[in-house]
Amino acid sequence: MAASTDIAGLEESFRKFAIHGDPKASGQEMNGKNWAKLCKDCKVADGKAVTGTDVDIVFSKVKGKSARVINYEEFKKALEELATKRFKGKSKEEAFNAICQLVAGKEPANVGVTVSAVLVSGGRGRACVLGETLSKQKAKTGGAVDRLTDTSRYTGSHKERFDESGKGKGIAGRQDILDDSGYVSTYKNAGTYDTKVKK
Repeated sequence: MAASTDIAGLEESFRKFAIHGDPKASGQEMNGKNWAKLCKDCKVADGKAVTGTDVDIVFSKVKGKSARVINYEEFKKALEELATKRFKGKSKEEAFNAICQLVAGKEPANVGVTVSAVLVSGGRGRACVLGETLSKQKAKTGGAVDRLTDTSRYTGSHKERFDESGKGKGIAGRQDILDDSGYVSTYKNAGTYDTKVKK
């Protein structure tokens, strides 16, 4: 079997992956989605010797008939099953020790998560804690975003909402404002009557 430090690290990794994505989870049982994430993040599933299909088959094999989750003992059995596939040239015990070293002490990776997404879903306190571990990625603005936000390409009623510089007109661009000045809308000399009469 693996060393006691590996077993402690293995159990810690099991608990971290078991609660990943589910704030109500106890950490005693792991679902199939989190099992697949563990195998992918810890590089147990390499895509050659062990594929995603192998991971799903092993999960189905070790869990109970009507169960949807596995406990820690079933988790270790699943790792034993995958160890012989992942490390083919090694004995069963050496393969299990090697796979334990891959998994022990690891935690779920948050690849592609932006800080703003954590702020919305995780709240203020968690964002500060997670913000340090997140990869620093800028929001991607591709050609589609630029094309869709270019006001010079707008047509029809949408074009009326912006002036020539691309700045929005506000409520004047969204509603027809009633002109109750008494002049016809196409009359060019509106407002000049008073100046003509006073002369």
